[in-house]
Amino acid sequence: MVESGDVTVAGLVATAGAEAAWSSVADGDLGAPLAARAAQVDCDRIDELADRCGARFLVPDDDEWPSGLEDLGHGQAVQRRGGPPIGVWVRGPGHLAAMTERSVAIVGSRAATSYGAGVAADLASELAEDGVTVISGGAYGVDAAAHRGALAVRGPTIAVLACGVDVPYPRSNARLFDWIARDHLLVSELPPAATPTKMRFLARNRMIAALGRGTVVVEAAIRSGARNTAAWAQECGRPLMAVPGPVHSALSVAPHEMIRDGQALLVTRAAEVLEAIAPIGEHLLATRRGAERSTDQLGPQRLAVFEAVPARRPARVDDIALTAGVTVPLCLAELAALESAGLVRSSADGWRIS
Repeated sequence: MVESGDVTVAGLVATAGAEAAWSSVADGDLGAPLAARAAQVDCDRIDELADRCGARFLVPDDDEWPSGLEDLGHGQAVQRRGGPPIGVWVRGPGHLAAMTERSVAIVGSRAATSYGAGVAADLASELAEDGVTVISGGAYGVDAAAHRGALAVRGPTIAVLACGVDVPYPRSNARLFDWIARDHLLVSELPPAATPTKMRFLARNRMIAALGRGTVVVEAAIRSGARNTAAWAQECGRPLMAVPGPVHSALSVAPHEMIRDGQALLVTRAAEVLEAIAPIGEHLLATRRGAERSTDQLGPQRLAVFEAVPARRPARVDDIALTAGVTVPLCLAELAALESAGLVRSSADGWRIS
């Protein structure tokens, strides 16, 4: 069995094709250890396990193959993993290509705080309500919160795994995986029954980044799997976004550094994520403003007079006119208009703010 993300094998497949690459592996052209592993592959057993869990295998010629995976062939290797997958196993009723046409990856710390889990769930539910597929890795913390946020609104979600699509890892998320497999999709490069390893998680991260039209990082330590996924998003030319967090939290360090260095766009709500992944000219956001004030519609001269009127003590017209930089007759006319609008009031002692 060839490890997912093997750069040498991926390059050989790209140049010679899958069949020739397999022959080279089996013949020992890429080393005896790899040939020995290939000789141990029991295809009949794999087919049996796939049938048992309802999994199917996709290759690049299938209509369900997502075009985004091809972008993995354009980037450099990250931590010795790289290249597009030779094929992927999927489990669930979803159509992989269709589901990833409009999609966002949400990733972050396994040890997420309540803040991080809440933000991930909120973003996921709002995006899913808009028909965006939420992609994550099925892990504890931010990943699980993102999947559950999408599922809570009956929205689409994909879990990309570092093990077989029939292996519930982590085991405590087994019900979550069953839920996703029943209505959406589980995806993996690894065959059924394969167990996770550190290297497989790194290889899995590139798949998450490539399948999404953009990646959002919610809480991540300076060295983390989410940071690895972010690097892959950049290699694939995807928009990279990050959610700011509490400045004293260690899990805010990576998102804040990515924002500060200009690697990631700061996002705080789903509408901002949609704007980042949408085609140019779509989902444009208006600049947010505070509540409209009664003085917002005043012209420059009338506003200058209004601002020259004291709030706590009355002032004479000539003093107001001097402060506002207008003549006394003009000041009187503007004060009369402001009084009609209920913004100032006059008394025997002078003018003041209402």
